[in-house]
Amino acid sequence: MVLTATPARPRLSGGADEEPTGLVKFHAPEVVFGTGSLSEAGFAAARLGARRPLVVTDPGIIAAGWVDELLGHLREAGLRPVVWSQVTPNPRDHEVRAAFAHYLEWECDVIIGIGGGSCADAAKGVAVLSGNGGDILDYRGVDRMTQPIPPLLIIPSTSGTGADVSQFCIVTDTARSVKVTIMGRALVPDISITDPRLLVTMPDLLNAATGLDALTHGIEAFVSLAHNPLADTHALNAVGLVCGHLRSTITDPLETEHRRKMAQASLQAGLAFSNAILGATHAMSHQVGGLLDAPHGVVNGVLLPHVIRYNARATPDRFVALAAAAGLDVAGMPGEEAAELLADHVRRLADDVGVPRGLRELGVTEADVPRLADTTLDDACLTTNPRAATLHDVEKLFLEAL
Repeated sequence: MVLTATPARPRLSGGADEEPTGLVKFHAPEVVFGTGSLSEAGFAAARLGARRPLVVTDPGIIAAGWVDELLGHLREAGLRPVVWSQVTPNPRDHEVRAAFAHYLEWECDVIIGIGGGSCADAAKGVAVLSGNGGDILDYRGVDRMTQPIPPLLIIPSTSGTGADVSQFCIVTDTARSVKVTIMGRALVPDISITDPRLLVTMPDLLNAATGLDALTHGIEAFVSLAHNPLADTHALNAVGLVCGHLRSTITDPLETEHRRKMAQASLQAGLAFSNAILGATHAMSHQVGGLLDAPHGVVNGVLLPHVIRYNARATPDRFVALAAAAGLDVAGMPGEEAAELLADHVRRLADDVGVPRGLRELGVTEADVPRLADTTLDDACLTTNPRAATLHDVEKLFLEAL
């Protein structure tokens, strides 16, 4: 059995507590990591064959000065970069279409995304259309791309999305107000450059949101039905790094070691979930984000404790290791008890970094729940959740999280 962790594969016998056996494939880009590593971007793009790369970004990254620095490095390498900067949070389908039109107009080649997960997703969307044509929404689901895509270089400016190493692209379908998941091995970028300096310019709320997103990636990947030993190592380490350093990046934002550790947490969590996929937290969060344009990581922070308690009934032993990684003393403790402590720990962390306690504070109402639950069942991330979920189960989780 090949554990490439696609939602289409059958569920593992014995549940997520049983170690998967057989062949494991682990997908990862070339990774360049460290303070000052943005200076490698020109050489990296040139190695990918760039002559006129398209830089996909947003106004905030431009204002922070990172795009100017990137452009300087690209030009030093003899490249002629073109910039498209109209990405908004939770990138829309029409933004991807517009970016692709810009790519064609300027006859670009390599695609470089610099910014948060939205910039990375938009860059991936352009690559999909460049290689395969059609409309970006045609590719929702798993491995819908049949043709190669242009080389991708992704440079994250946040500490949590993992889009710089993952095989996911999330785009908002504006006609239906839902996020669609596009997934495939081709979407794993060729090169990922993580320079912790870029994290310093994040606003506190974005810092909190992306940090909780990384934590969710680690926890959901570790208990996923598609977990494997290689992904497990990254997942557990990411959980420990977030729990040990996220608070400090809020209270002491210029301290470089905490930023570096959170950059590493984001990277390792991304490697984990790209290869083990996710679960109900993300499946539900995508729907809230699509409906209300709410910050993805914030929604994850609200939902995660509830999903931990729900999943603990199916895979209790996995939560002992997760709780220990988070720094909790759970030696010899039953799995469901350890999961309860972990859920409380996650909620305290969310409190400490300023995340709302309920979805109602984000604008969700009881009237929204049936629609949110219905679209959750169509999300690819739900397929690898360790405990099966009916429409009623998902509705109940949403109501508990209000």
